[in-house]
Amino acid sequence: MPVCAVRSSALGSAAVLAALGLTLAAGGPGAAADAGKDARDARKDPGKNAPVPGFLAAADLPPHASSGWSAGKVTAGLPDPEPFCAEGALPADGSRYREFHTDLDTDATQVAVVSKNETAAARLAAALRASVAACAADWLRETPGGTASWEDYGGLAAGDGAHVYGVHVSIPESEPNVHLFGVGRDGRTVTLVRWGEMGDLGRAPVADFQRTTRTAVAKLN
Repeated sequence: MPVCAVRSSALGSAAVLAALGLTLAAGGPGAAADAGKDARDARKDPGKNAPVPGFLAAADLPPHASSGWSAGKVTAGLPDPEPFCAEGALPADGSRYREFHTDLDTDATQVAVVSKNETAAARLAAALRASVAACAADWLRETPGGTASWEDYGGLAAGDGAHVYGVHVSIPESEPNVHLFGVGRDGRTVTLVRWGEMGDLGRAPVADFQRTTRTAVAKLN
């Protein structure tokens, strides 16, 4: 059963636009000014006028023994399906996500949410921690014959706080799946990072994932 089934001051303007997925329009200063405005707009969160949070790079993920990581594009909204253990806990408004894959069964997802203020962000971070902490028990209630366990790996000194958890789930005649979760906040921006592969909590790269979570929070602002 696949893991996903369980649910720059030195840069010129052309380089900056290319990094944003835009191109510099021909047509003189007016066109360049319009392109510059597009670049500035692309760095804003529509409806919130908020800067786009920084995201993890492939190199920030826990090293894989036999495969490198590849990173998808940062995309507005929520992934489909939503991250395991956080279904229904993340708002689509103000959210962006990035997905990561190896050549084998290991994958990861990061979602970052810009809330309207720090109070709302703190509430969201608390709700995400509660959702992950309850995930194994919730999954067992919905999965007759399955087995599940979880670990609370504690808080991290990162931004305005971060926390790491592990969840293991398995159903008969299928490979067990293990997931690590990091929930962190910096100001009014909250991030959830999920890492998963076939296996159990005893083999999960907890220390490396804790470093990944710290990096994710550090990159938010």
